[in-house]
Amino acid sequence: MTASKIKTAALRLFAQNGYDAAPLSEIAKEVGIKTPSLYAHFPSKDDLFRAVFEDVLSEQQQRIKALINEIRDDSIHDQLFGIWQDTCRTYLLSEINMTFIKRAMLFPPITLQEELRARFTASENTLSTALTHIFAEGMRQGIIRSEQITDLIASYYCMLDGAFIQQFYYLPDHFEQRMHSVWRMYWQGISTIQP
Repeated sequence: MTASKIKTAALRLFAQNGYDAAPLSEIAKEVGIKTPSLYAHFPSKDDLFRAVFEDVLSEQQQRIKALINEIRDDSIHDQLFGIWQDTCRTYLLSEINMTFIKRAMLFPPITLQEELRARFTASENTLSTALTHIFAEGMRQGIIRSEQITDLIASYYCMLDGAFIQQFYYLPDHFEQRMHSVWRMYWQGISTIQP
C-alpha cells in the first residue's frame, strides 16, 4: 500500500513540477514517511519515475483497448474520427496523467530520455495495430486512398501529437473548432469520398 501511495504522490509532484523540481523529500513528506523509507520501495528517483511512467502507459493502454472495442463496428470514418475525438478530449488519459506524460516526453529526465522514448514508442503498438486494420479495411472498401499504411499511420500520429500540444494553447471552444477543421482537412486528404 505504501508503494502505491508513494507513486500517487510522485505522479502529482512530477506532473506539477517536473522531475528535477520534485525532490524525494517532498514526495516522502506528502506520503507521511521519511525520505530513507522511500528506498525500501524504490531504489532511486529514476526507479520511482519509471514506475509512475509505466502506470501511466498502462492506463493509456487500457483506455485504448476499451475505445477500440467500443468503436469496432463503426464505419471506417467513424472509427478514425472516434479515436481522434477521444484523443483530442483526453489524450486517452486523466488530466494529471496527461500532464505527467506531456512533461515526461517533452522534458524527460536526461538520464532516462532514450529509455522513455523507446518505451513510449513500444506502447503505441496497440493503437498502431488497430490503425493498421482500419486503414487496410478502408482501402479494401475503396473508402481510403491507396497509400502506404505506414505513411497513413505516421500522418495520423502527427495529427494526434499536434492536437496534444494545441490543447494547451487554446480555450476549449476554440480548440474544438480547430480540431474539427483539422479533422475535415485530414479526412479529405485520405478519403476517396469527397463532399
